[in-house]
Amino acid sequence: MRVKLGDVCERGTSNLKLSDVSEKNGEFSVFGASGYIGSVDFYQQGYPYVAVVKDGAGIGRAMLCPGKTSVIGTMQYLLPKDNILPKYLFYVVKYMNLEKYFTGATIPHIYFKDYQHEEFNLDPIEKQVKIVTVLKKCEKIIDDRKKEMQLLDDLIKARFVEMFGDPIKNPKGWKVVTIGDVVTEVRYGTSKPAVEGGKYPYLRMNNLTVEGHLDLNDLKYIDISDDEIEKCVVRKGDVLFNRTNSIELVGKTAVFDLSEDMVIAGYIIRVRLNERLLPEILSQYMNLEALKDILRSMAKGAVNQANINAQELQSIKVYVPGMELQKQFIEIKEQIDKSKVAVQKALDETQMLFDSLMQEYFG
Repeated sequence: MRVKLGDVCERGTSNLKLSDVSEKNGEFSVFGASGYIGSVDFYQQGYPYVAVVKDGAGIGRAMLCPGKTSVIGTMQYLLPKDNILPKYLFYVVKYMNLEKYFTGATIPHIYFKDYQHEEFNLDPIEKQVKIVTVLKKCEKIIDDRKKEMQLLDDLIKARFVEMFGDPIKNPKGWKVVTIGDVVTEVRYGTSKPAVEGGKYPYLRMNNLTVEGHLDLNDLKYIDISDDEIEKCVVRKGDVLFNRTNSIELVGKTAVFDLSEDMVIAGYIIRVRLNERLLPEILSQYMNLEALKDILRSMAKGAVNQANINAQELQSIKVYVPGMELQKQFIEIKEQIDKSKVAVQKALDETQMLFDSLMQEYFG
């Protein structure tokens, strides 16, 4: 039976501010866009519900929350009616990709009045139970594969520190220089906007992950004239540094390891190294937690933004291990990366199955 979202749930609002939430003193949990954020001594919803991010980062993201909890004011409640299970409602909202309803240039916002008319297939409760069971199993496999990927990333970091030592204490006594001493070029990307049907893939700050990888799932395109392309093109072996972002994300670093030329946005710095330091060594170094702490302390804050400019980046100290040891690490990482390829393939296949099931059940 085809129904509208507004037929199966009611919207609720929250006036809870972050300052109202305690880290440990309250009895009842409060959730924000990233999950649990603290507690209070009361609750706004007594039964399970779906919470949707309505303001700011992560807009449209849905989460299933237990009863006797609350959400922060940047989220809204979707309270299920008797004809739908809370978990089924969660999958329905997830399927709808509500972020497409955003309005507002500075702080994006979505309104229930706009997306309540979204239609989907509503099954009887008995079949809802079966569908939820299948989708939960798929999600469990997806979560397990993601954990495997994280463990392999952690293994690479552990081997890095084992081989080269703590970046602050430098117990192996490597020569310490600044990043500026090991570069041949440091350059900002372009401030030009993406265009439909552009010639070059356009890397923006969301295309660099916290773990130090490239994420091309949301890739835009751009046109750049021939006389400007060399200023902002990235090629295999370049190190990319995210100079402007939120305080938690500023400083994301990754090696560009693709054969296809791409263009970087102005929030990214392109770093080209001399023969003293391999790109992967610098990237792994910059993604260590100790360096992330340094980057966060350096970052100059603006409204919801932090920045580290090219001069500041070049002032950061880095040790320079022997080249043979650098190459040994690259070989070890390549072996671990082979395992990651297999895990990623299994993850992609399960995600495709999950997406096709969502389309079959709700489309």
